[in-house]
Parts: sequence; structure tokens; C-alpha cells
Amino acid sequence: MLSVTSPGAASLSGRIDMASCASLARPLAQLAAQGPLRLDLSGIEAADSAALALLLSARRAAEGAGHALTLSGIPAGLATLAGLYNLEPLLRAGD
Repeated sequence: MLSVTSPGAASLSGRIDMASCASLARPLAQLAAQGPLRLDLSGIEAADSAALALLLSARRAAEGAGHALTLSGIPAGLATLAGLYNLEPLLRAGD
């Protein structure tokens, strides 16, 4: 689930996987393109490689609009998955 928590801040929570990413991709990309965004990932219970694709898409949308996307509260499982795909910079970029 994607929730706007305050201006310029949002959070992802629950299962972020292939089934849920289809409904999250557009709203997250639009939010990231509106302005600098701090995205809290601490509420993610489980994630698969689709979650990484979702975050890559959001990063592209933010950068394409000239904005920063900062990730916080990165769950250990998602960090490990990013490491398997050599995508650690995705999780660090924008800090």
C-alpha cells in the first residue's frame, strides 16, 4: 500500500510483489515526479524482485522531473535482494 504521510513524504507497506506492483507503479511514479520525495519502506512486510522494479521506475520518474527520491527504512530482505541483483546504489542514491 502507498500512503502519502506529509508533503514530500510517503510510505510503502504490506507485501510489495508482482501482484501488488501493478496498482502501485503509476501512483508512485506520479508522486515521485511531483517534487522531492522521501519514501519510507519500513512498513514492507515482504518484497520480491518486482519491488525493485517499482523503485527503479519511481527513481526514473523522479530523476526525469529533476527531483530527488530518498529511501528510508529499507528492510533487510529488500536490501539483500538488491545485493543479489547488484542494485545497492538504487537503495542508497538520493540519501
